[in-house]
Amino acid sequence: MSVVSGVDEVTDADFEAEVLRCELPVLVQFTADWCGPCRQLAPVLKDIASEEGDRLRVVQLDVDRSPGTTIAYGVLATPTLLVFQDGEPVRSMVGARPKRKLLEELADLL
Repeated sequence: MSVVSGVDEVTDADFEAEVLRCELPVLVQFTADWCGPCRQLAPVLKDIASEEGDRLRVVQLDVDRSPGTTIAYGVLATPTLLVFQDGEPVRSMVGARPKRKLLEELADLL
């Protein structure tokens, strides 16, 4: 597993083990190298990962390198943020947003 901008990267191959079986809620950013808003969101996710790491796991999944998971969850745009809890998606957000707004949207899950 590689680390991109301080956030773990998951793939189709390890998605189940790293996300669906995780005891913590997991915020997955569906991203791509060519996605400008994804790059804008990267430092926000890095901050949240370091500040909330005991309550929330933050990972990235590249839609071009892991199309199976992308299709399985109906992701049509990047960045899409999906929060998984107990192996199920419980929240979906599309588009970049400031840290404060993202934390507000995640507050009830933390």
